[in-house]
Amino acid sequence: MEQRFLDPRVLASISNLELVAKTVVDGFVAGLHRSPHFGFSQEFAEYRMYSEGDDLRFVDWNVFARTERAYIKRFKGETNSRLTILIDASASMGYGSEEVKKIDYARFLAASIAYMANQQRDAAGVIVFDDEVREYVTASSRQGNFHRTLFAINRAEPAARTDFAKPFFHFQSTLRNRRGLVVVLSDFYEDPELIIKTIEPLRYRGNDVVLFHLLDPQELRPKFDGPVLLIDSETESELETSPEYAAQEYRAKIDSHVSALETKARAAGLSYHMHATNTPLDAALREFLLVRQGRM
Repeated sequence: MEQRFLDPRVLASISNLELVAKTVVDGFVAGLHRSPHFGFSQEFAEYRMYSEGDDLRFVDWNVFARTERAYIKRFKGETNSRLTILIDASASMGYGSEEVKKIDYARFLAASIAYMANQQRDAAGVIVFDDEVREYVTASSRQGNFHRTLFAINRAEPAARTDFAKPFFHFQSTLRNRRGLVVVLSDFYEDPELIIKTIEPLRYRGNDVVLFHLLDPQELRPKFDGPVLLIDSETESELETSPEYAAQEYRAKIDSHVSALETKARAAGLSYHMHATNTPLDAALREFLLVRQGRM
């Protein structure tokens, strides 16, 4: 696999988010070598009648010229899934010890997943939130919706504190029994039990839910040369800490938090994956595809 296409540090140098998504997905798909385990084939399968709202790009105009009836080409691997991506844009997501901040990684991953869904003819949308819903693009396969989704993703900027309750209540109230895939991108700095209790109801409605836990390498394994003053970006509270504390007590606490979140997520039937922001995006895309294929 061409890891350079998936390196977040390389992607940070690309200013156009759609180009980022295309670069990531093309590099990723090339690395799959047409693996039969992922079914990412665009081989033609059959026709179906055109329905209002379908993308006109996929109408077979040759057939229309002969029959005066509009048919849409369907492809093997097409699932007609509804995908909604939720991006945590709280202040803590603005942290980055290297070139890539957590919000950057979330944008790259969200755009790549949306691009992949668009290539597979799936409906995609996005919710950007902190303590309020900042952006909401309803999942749709209508022409132009993909670019509206990318625009909303690109506008995601760290702002206030995190409040999982509001965006998830808002999302649930708009579902109207429509099921699909839900992808949540966050650093999940909240009590694991509260997080899962807030998100778990989505499973009751038949959705497949994927949690991508995004953390900076320094948050996982901090390294300090001497005493430092840490300031919480959301509460502005201060904490003076030492290299010894960071290497021992802090590591134990962050490991415990990650472990608790993973355990509670899996017990609730949610798919959980933790990724450091200095790692290539291929593992996250594989995990997304595996969940997506579970709906086929």
